[in-house]
Amino acid sequence: MSDAAPTGRPLTIWLVAGEESGDQLGAKLIRSLNAVSDRPLTLAGVGGDAMAAEGMASLFPLEDVAVIGYLAVAARIRLLMRRIRQTVRACVAARPDVLVIIDSPGFTHAVASRVRRRLPDLPVVDYVSPSVWAWRPWRAKTMRGYIDHVLALLPFEPDAHRRLNGPACTYVGHPLIERLGELRPGPAEQEARRGPEPVLAVLPGSRRSEIERLMPVFGATLAKVRAQGHAFTVELPAVARHRALIERLSAAWPLRPRLIDGEADKLATFRRARAALAASGTVTLELALAGVPMVVAYQVPKIEEVIVRRLIQVPTIVLPNLILGENAIPELIQAECTPERLAAALGPLLPDGPARAAQEGALARLDATMRLPDGDDPSRSAARIVLAAAGRRSPA
Repeated sequence: MSDAAPTGRPLTIWLVAGEESGDQLGAKLIRSLNAVSDRPLTLAGVGGDAMAAEGMASLFPLEDVAVIGYLAVAARIRLLMRRIRQTVRACVAARPDVLVIIDSPGFTHAVASRVRRRLPDLPVVDYVSPSVWAWRPWRAKTMRGYIDHVLALLPFEPDAHRRLNGPACTYVGHPLIERLGELRPGPAEQEARRGPEPVLAVLPGSRRSEIERLMPVFGATLAKVRAQGHAFTVELPAVARHRALIERLSAAWPLRPRLIDGEADKLATFRRARAALAASGTVTLELALAGVPMVVAYQVPKIEEVIVRRLIQVPTIVLPNLILGENAIPELIQAECTPERLAAALGPLLPDGPARAAQEGALARLDATMRLPDGDDPSRSAARIVLAAAGRRSPA
């Protein structure tokens, strides 16, 4: 494939995302599909504002299906089932050349499995592997019934699918490796990390429930770290829709944080941060690629803890640890997520010393582990596989 002007019969590509992160991935994929395809493309499906900006109209607002957690799904199950049926009907009617489902397996896999029953010859590509390596491993084999190819964001996932008898799986690269220039500190930011009152980045999560559970714990942790004799300032990248909540909860902290708005300023915080206290999630990989030593915390409601502890099958929930194959980053979850334990792990990361050096050394190994062999970027690597699948169904 080339970047020449597309010619020939259009390819119809259906894309189905289920939440904001998938919308962002889908938008980059659409951009790359248009860039590398040698045929015109017709795009349709389910997405959000980012995918709409790349020219794909969504069947319905993404917010209708962007729900996470057992309790939230149960509360909206009737709407979710209606949207699943609507998506399946529209996809089957369109008879596309390929269906690409993007993350959010609770929604997108329900769509894919139903479409496969009605269009058994339609290629289905799954962009972002479910965490079959972490819990419910039997899903990998089940996926073979309705997914032809998995595009993995994490380098260990192809081996996991082979081991679990899952679909064909290719590591296409995590989108964050496209943004290393935005994550890596420059000389001035490196100097700021060594200053007398360096920045401690605090990230209590992006969901309201996470913020409400972790903000009081994080505030008490900061007090204990300050009592250890460490001087620092606090910057807290705030999710815009929860800014008022964060302002209210941080008002009780002994050390008031500087709230950071917007993606660009968040990344600037990461570039100058000496260390971080973060909720588990993708943000830990952002921090790791920025070279920021951290402590990771997480808490879920008791009812969810019982379910998760019975199903989870990995020794860590921290993405950089999984990629590195070692528990280099301290993680304190559930009953261990206390101010005393968090402060004991976080304090030693602020001065130079063995704890900080060990974590910095581990984080420095991420690049080589995550880099694509041919130097390609993730979205283009994914686009080429999607177009190959579509082309097999629809010769030029």
